[in-house]
Amino acid sequence: MTNNRTPRGKGSEVHGIFEKIAGYYDRMNFVMTLGRHERWCREVAARLAPPAGGQLLDLATGTGVIALAAARSYPAAAVTGVDFSEEMLNRAKAKPGADAVRWQHADAACLPFENESFDGITEGYLLRNVEDLDGVLREQYRVLKPGGRIVILETCPPSGLVKPVVDWGVRVFVPLLGQVVARDRSSYSYLESSTLAFKSPQHIARILSGLGFKNIGWRKKFFGTNVILWATKPR
Repeated sequence: MTNNRTPRGKGSEVHGIFEKIAGYYDRMNFVMTLGRHERWCREVAARLAPPAGGQLLDLATGTGVIALAAARSYPAAAVTGVDFSEEMLNRAKAKPGADAVRWQHADAACLPFENESFDGITEGYLLRNVEDLDGVLREQYRVLKPGGRIVILETCPPSGLVKPVVDWGVRVFVPLLGQVVARDRSSYSYLESSTLAFKSPQHIARILSGLGFKNIGWRKKFFGTNVILWATKPR
């Protein structure tokens, strides 16, 4: 079953940006995180801990870094990587090991899967790019089996004593790197603003709790600008 709904509103703008940056997305992630991005993706997969032979879903799979890490970590599992950007999926499908993942074009706001279809869900940098944060997380709760876990990699607004320095660094260097590395300052100006304007882990945790998730936790990364969150759907 597929879902080819055309993004509208903010979704249309974000879709256009990710179609545009697909060719240099991995390179920019490497540069912006000083090489840490793939390590975080492996940690996301490792925190999933699904049952043997489980069904796993990676949302906003992009170029497939988390999905491929999950496929390597759990070779007996069936991994599905979903994204609304066809260009991102094309990049993912061309990577070594891509045959181990089922790639699907779909919108995270309206997932084309039955209730309680997956034993675990991962996602990378999805939530800051959606219009209805609660609705997208509600969809994940719907398709997750009882006892299943979600693990989220997301940007995080800096806080504490380092906030002024990190704010300045993100505002200046992310668009500059976009210009130097990708020749695309405008797209990375959007990514800079969405990073600084996004919700705190505490806010996401409150939404997850309100939806019914339990055992919620998180760990910040890279001067507090990124975070890995996890939560479990009760049995």
